[in-house]
Amino acid sequence: MKALLVDDERLARNELRRLLAAFPDIQVAGEAAQAKQAREQMALLKPDLLFLDVQMPGETGMDFLESLEPPVPHVIFTTAYDEFAVKAFELDALDYLLKPVDPARLAAAIDRLPGRKPPPHTKAPEGRLDTGDRVFVREGERCWFVEVGQIRLLESEGNYTRVHFGEVQPQLFRSLNAMEERLDPKFFFRANRRQIINIAWIAGIEPWFSGGLLVQLKGGAKVELTRHHAQDFRERMSL
Repeated sequence: MKALLVDDERLARNELRRLLAAFPDIQVAGEAAQAKQAREQMALLKPDLLFLDVQMPGETGMDFLESLEPPVPHVIFTTAYDEFAVKAFELDALDYLLKPVDPARLAAAIDRLPGRKPPPHTKAPEGRLDTGDRVFVREGERCWFVEVGQIRLLESEGNYTRVHFGEVQPQLFRSLNAMEERLDPKFFFRANRRQIINIAWIAGIEPWFSGGLLVQLKGGAKVELTRHHAQDFRERMSL
């Protein structure tokens, strides 16, 4: 099945292409940054599936879809805006995914493709990262190649994640839940709804309100563990 990625953000297209590598029967045949390019690519490639952004310069994804003549490929919207979901389904979109795209939601959307028969040996999700693994981190024009063990704190910022290491705190184009799936729970602990801490960076712990704990990390950051998470933490770290 041939897919066309239509999104004005190159990083978003790269991330979606990476996620789609887990589905060998989905071939990313091309990319487009706006509606005019998308029409050219569609005429050339005849894709079966469109991954379509909503907000693009000039013509929106909704306008683009409404302008297409039958037969129209299956469409999965990928966007940072949830307010267009109703309109998307009125246009017979197969699904509506919020950025950063969650791998499980993407898999569920692809499973809904009519007539799709997944290969018997579909590639497994990416494995856990070890603390000695090095990962590429980019924010705008700045780049880092950092050991996972040097990441002391991850904080949710809506659909994005702020990662703390060294003297910098770049924002990644992935949700905290998606980041948690890649981190080894032996070393990283979900402190609360918004934060994940690296256990190796804990400098001190003290009792906190309502049965919680206040954790101080090396470098000065303080993170509150809610009562539920504090109980899990005590059980995990006790002899």
